[in-house]
Amino acid sequence: MTLLLRVVLSSREARRVQLPEVPASVGQLIDILKERLELAGDFSLQFEDPDFGNAICNLTAISELPAERAVLHIMWNCDSSTLNQSIASVSSASVSSQDTISVHSDDFRPSWTDTIQMNLRHVSEWPSPFSIPKFSHDVELKLCKANVTYEKSKKGLAVTRDMKMEILDKIAEAVFEIKAYPEKDEVESVASALVLKYPCLKEPGSITGYEGWKASIKHKLGNYRSKLRRAGCNEVNVNRKRKGEDEASSPFTLKKPKRGEVNHVPDYPQHHDDSTLEEERVALVSEMKKKQKNLKVIQQKMALTFSLRRREVVECQPMVSEVQERWPGLFSSEEISEEFHRITSKDLLGTFNASLNKFVPGLLKLYRSKKGALGEDMEDLLDKLDEQTSDIVSHRKTAALRGLPIFLGEDATQVFLKCLVSTKK
Repeated sequence: MTLLLRVVLSSREARRVQLPEVPASVGQLIDILKERLELAGDFSLQFEDPDFGNAICNLTAISELPAERAVLHIMWNCDSSTLNQSIASVSSASVSSQDTISVHSDDFRPSWTDTIQMNLRHVSEWPSPFSIPKFSHDVELKLCKANVTYEKSKKGLAVTRDMKMEILDKIAEAVFEIKAYPEKDEVESVASALVLKYPCLKEPGSITGYEGWKASIKHKLGNYRSKLRRAGCNEVNVNRKRKGEDEASSPFTLKKPKRGEVNHVPDYPQHHDDSTLEEERVALVSEMKKKQKNLKVIQQKMALTFSLRRREVVECQPMVSEVQERWPGLFSSEEISEEFHRITSKDLLGTFNASLNKFVPGLLKLYRSKKGALGEDMEDLLDKLDEQTSDIVSHRKTAALRGLPIFLGEDATQVFLKCLVSTKK
């Protein structure tokens, strides 16, 4: 479900932001707004609550937002007078037809955290429908006029080579910003969206009207990845063919993103390379050894070194013990959730709870149907659930989880582990 936002930056400046899906958490929404509006600095969000006559309330959970569209107010955590002046000084002539408008000002220079966010993708699911990017002015003009002609006479546009290259180049860039290796159906959705927006590009004699465009987009994406590989893009570089010591070609295993991975192997943050990120990693290990750990420093360095860590995991595929030694901060509960969000752009606990809510009714129904065969433990569990009179939702979730090892015939202490046991040599 899409979400349309009106983001109030100051008393004289407001922006329109359309999101393809509702963010999983308030923190994720803040990150998205920082990226889309190019905002620097810390801020919290307030929203206009329709239940109280659009009175402004602090936003503490995504579920509080009105469905489909909402009005947000940004509350800066520091003195925002200079920020407001910079926002107000943006010329109205710079406003375009796009949903989001960048703020170019010295007061909006991205911080190091913003630089990291700019290197990461945030769209966790393929957009439906796919949003065709805006082409150059001359191409847009030709397409609009050709659409008018097509509506009258059903006569398609004779696409020149230069125009086709412009269209394919823009589409390849837009697709790569979402996914480096789209699936066949995702490429098809792009071609379908293209001829839907510009019917004049439909191919005569084709059943769908876009089979040729589909093949061209697929071919262009391959060429675009090759160009990025030559430029040093990490995400496509991990798929290059390697040779052994004897120069004989070794078996080629593609290291493409797995299901759910949004940021597979992102590029290093600006002004950083292997040596500087290794220094940050060493400092991170030293901080983890302290008795009184600075959690904020750990969080910052873990975010900064994410690209180096992902490259090691994907390319070297180290043992868990090696990862524990080099990245001890990764094994704290807080950083596990943060790393999951960096890789998938989803909130770990939020995703788990949403999935649990979805499957709880089915699990409890299954438990009750097999209650006699599963023994006294399952009967006791369900009887206790039936006796509850308050906070039923929470008790149902607890029963669904506790019933899993009983249903599977497993030891509950082995199914639910509170910590990982490691043996230090």
